Amino acid sequence: MRRTRLKHVGLAVLLVLSGWTAAGALPAAASDSPAPAASTPPASAGLLRAMQRDLGLTPDQAEARLAAERRATGLLPEARRAAGAAYAGSWFDAGSGGLTVAVTSDAAPATVRAVRSTGAQVRTVEHSARRLDAAKARIDRLRAPSGVSSWHVDPAANAVVVDVVDGERADNDVRRFLAEAREAGPVTVRTVPSAPRTFAAGTVGGDPYYTGNARCSIGFSVHGGFVTAGHCGRAGAGVSGWDGSYIGTFQGSSFPDNDYAWVSVGSGWWTVPVVLGWGTVPDQLVRGSAEAPVGASVCRSGSTTHWHCGTVLAKNETVNYSQGAVHQMTKTSVCAEPGDSGGSFISGDQAQGVTSGGWGNCSGGGETWFQPVNEILGRYGLTLHTA
Repeated sequence: MRRTRLKHVGLAVLLVLSGWTAAGALPAAASDSPAPAASTPPASAGLLRAMQRDLGLTPDQAEARLAAERRATGLLPEARRAAGAAYAGSWFDAGSGGLTVAVTSDAAPATVRAVRSTGAQVRTVEHSARRLDAAKARIDRLRAPSGVSSWHVDPAANAVVVDVVDGERADNDVRRFLAEAREAGPVTVRTVPSAPRTFAAGTVGGDPYYTGNARCSIGFSVHGGFVTAGHCGRAGAGVSGWDGSYIGTFQGSSFPDNDYAWVSVGSGWWTVPVVLGWGTVPDQLVRGSAEAPVGASVCRSGSTTHWHCGTVLAKNETVNYSQGAVHQMTKTSVCAEPGDSGGSFISGDQAQGVTSGGWGNCSGGGETWFQPVNEILGRYGLTLHTA
């Protein structure tokens, strides 16, 4: 491998996708990686600029938002424990800069006080998270027609939101699916412009990784390799880098049902705990994988469109690709395009997931889903490479 390109794309090879700053690496278990200490800078200057561009923020607002999201992420576990059986979901409220926790209307006054004492705001709703999750699980067992894009539990709406492709709502199969979905529990229907698709691409010039004639992007380094999207390659498939040299082999892959995979690394390639900036922003260190709440900002790096930011729109969403449904996805307002598949989603310096697919593009906008990184690490027993 030509190490002379380490500063720009050489680094990319291994953490080939995403973009943040490189430094010495120490192993850390990803699934329980804590949020960084308050003294740690919230993000690189480049990431803050990307947030300003894509979220319409001033420099001070971008820094303040990251700090507020970090506080919300930290208090969520305690607030959820305090809510107990009355817990009905939670989200980051960008307007107030705080965490909102929904509780059912039958919650005892002591429970509401306990949730508020954590610093979270409280909203009273009808259905518990357990009730909504059960409804979604029943809908997951239905056969979805192509006119149905996805579905997820929306805690703010206190319902399961089903996305239907524009112009398909009158389709008989769609109407039948919606009728059966409503029998499962509270459902709200939303229209989206187009059906979801994955973001793999045919071979073109660039700095990603290749398997066969497909081009994808590396997500995050783990000890022994990297994680990426499952639709990019099957177990046993060989992987080449930006310079055509052999990187390693897909050791595990799942798609559809899931959309994740991991690739072992050898032949002179190595792993580093960074997400690449591709010259648009400085590379960013990865310090952990604390999960950001709904409403938090998140940025994506990919080999096609490089850096783009947005917010977390939903979690545990089922996405109905043409190849089959994929479960437990996180939806974002970040755009993506073919070739970005497998790339890094990161919030501040905390790894969030790998790019799966979406609709739209980075000219007109759209929505993109990622497979949460902690799920991938747990599935394959991997450890995130952190700084």
